Amino acid sequence: MSKGEKLFLPYQSKWIRDNSRLKLMEKSRQIGLSWATAYRLDRETSKKDQLFDSWVSSRDEMQARLFIEDCKAFANILQVAATDLGVQVIDEASRSTAHVIQFANGKRIHSMSSNPDAQAGKRGSRCLDEFALHPDPRKLWAIAYPGITWGGSMEVISTHRGSDNLFNRLVIEAKEGGNPKGISLHTCTLQDALDQGFLDKLKGKLPKDDSRQEMDVCEYFDFIKAGCPDEETFQQEYMCQPADDTTAFLSYDLISGCYFPAGEEWQKTLGLLKGPLYVGVDVGRQHDLTVIWVLDAEGSIAKTRMVNTMKGVTFSDQEEVLWSILELPNVKRCCIDATGMGMQFAERAKERFGYKVEPITFTVQSKEELAYPLRAAFEDKKIQIPDDRLITADLRAIKKIQSTGGNVRFAADRGTNGHADRFWAVALAWKARSAGGPPPPMPRAFTNNRRSRALERRKKREVIA
Repeated sequence: MSKGEKLFLPYQSKWIRDNSRLKLMEKSRQIGLSWATAYRLDRETSKKDQLFDSWVSSRDEMQARLFIEDCKAFANILQVAATDLGVQVIDEASRSTAHVIQFANGKRIHSMSSNPDAQAGKRGSRCLDEFALHPDPRKLWAIAYPGITWGGSMEVISTHRGSDNLFNRLVIEAKEGGNPKGISLHTCTLQDALDQGFLDKLKGKLPKDDSRQEMDVCEYFDFIKAGCPDEETFQQEYMCQPADDTTAFLSYDLISGCYFPAGEEWQKTLGLLKGPLYVGVDVGRQHDLTVIWVLDAEGSIAKTRMVNTMKGVTFSDQEEVLWSILELPNVKRCCIDATGMGMQFAERAKERFGYKVEPITFTVQSKEELAYPLRAAFEDKKIQIPDDRLITADLRAIKKIQSTGGNVRFAADRGTNGHADRFWAVALAWKARSAGGPPPPMPRAFTNNRRSRALERRKKREVIA
């Protein structure tokens, strides 16, 4: 083992030493695999006889920059000269850029965001980080793979993102399908990492007053699990068990395809927005959440501008938050859950704001009328949502269940994250957008007739008096 490899835990060292042409790692989150990969790329790309550059596809611009920072740090540890060339254009047609360092042998590491077109026509080793989270993993693989025809390797690293994903199909093919691609498969769950010393390594990086300093391995495992919104999320994000896309109403691919681009600020001050706003409110109190979801529909895509969640908040305080939104002149419509405890909440909003508010009582039929149009919006990419694990978990929580009588109902397990409240809030907001703004003006003849009848009724009351 080299001096540099002493920095790494066994699962990291195994990955570093594997020189297979095709490597794949299914892994837990935040266990240091990108860090180990940066070391390996430095070591390989800086060799005197290296023929090609290395190309790294990161999840977003921030991750691309952080990866190259790790490469620079390891260059010092390996005592190889490396020059930071900054951000360079690597594809004129798409104006794709990369963070680049160059070694004494003239070879470079290019760390770029996930645009697959930037991979085209370039020879050398590939590292596809967070592969399953890419909007189109199949396209990324198809363009990156030919780049190693003349030499180099391709490394694919990711946590899972649903069962119906190319990454999971590659894993299954390697495990159970005879491995026709010759993939060298690595697996490292959170438990695997903890068994190999991860917690001690983590404690060495944490502040001395961090509460995790006092935890043992079992306590840390339970701590991570308790922080996940639900069991499905924990199993997928930390235990390499892909979530089942066959029962979920929204697949991960549909959801992730509607995330805001990485780095784009999605939250906006509502009072500064000029376009029409549409609001959905799912009402809760103790066990469930009250969620207020606001869509900005100024363009062809409805963009999420606010997701306000409240738990254990008094109804008067909840009303104060909602009233401040509904008072904005560009709020055109608000659909509110009027089921159970939401009935009074919706009724008071209707009394105060009139046509702006539409109470919705949840029934089997109304849930269907909410759920399917929302899914169509995701399929057509007509909506944008933040890349947030709690939101994603709620959207994933809805299951379409068919009874023995053939009826379809939508259900979600209740957990610490609520009861898929964010799903119903955005579904209500989408319905508000579809319903539009105030009712059209009544025809003049109808208006005049109504005024005449009102005048006659008033005269009759005066005569009786």
